[in-house]
Amino acid sequence: MGTWAVEAPVVLENEHVRLHPLTAADRDGLREVALAPEIWRYFVTRIETPADYEAFFEATLADHQAGRRAVFVIIDKRTGRTAGSMSFGNLAEADGRLEIGWSWLGLDFQGRGVNRWAKYLLLQHAFERLGALRVEFKTDELNQQARAGLRKIGAREEGTLRSFNPMPDGRRRNAVFYSVLREEWPDVKGQLARAPRVVRQGSA
Repeated sequence: MGTWAVEAPVVLENEHVRLHPLTAADRDGLREVALAPEIWRYFVTRIETPADYEAFFEATLADHQAGRRAVFVIIDKRTGRTAGSMSFGNLAEADGRLEIGWSWLGLDFQGRGVNRWAKYLLLQHAFERLGALRVEFKTDELNQQARAGLRKIGAREEGTLRSFNPMPDGRRRNAVFYSVLREEWPDVKGQLARAPRVVRQGSA
């Protein structure tokens, strides 16, 4: 068995979404849905111009190629279009812990279940194939849409780390942490599998 950095980036698929590891060929498809400033309101980077997007894509691709993250491109099977991206990061394999994050969806794909099904596939991969013991998430304390989305997938809120990191607007972000543990996964999996095809939620 290889390391998580080797085993994490694989194609994941169900009837709703398909996730594939990021390549340079994904640049144009992601650009089509990324150029909406409201997507990036709670991100540590801002994408407001094509130049912003190019810098963001290059940094994301570099992280993926270096193994710092396993970056996935999300395809919405309902439309056949690129919907956005999610990643595995902070791969602490020795501790059995990783993070699902860096998650964003184009505006047309928010509130349609894409976020839920993508996270289902990533959680399944983390627990059932990689053998993770803990999967964690974090989001901006102010991002109520993302926090609601994490609760809906069954993640448990653990607490807030104050003044966690700087944001582009100059404020310091309070980061709220959530997690799913290996022993909780069967219940969370059942909850996600019973989810309606269309739910109102945002990315997280």
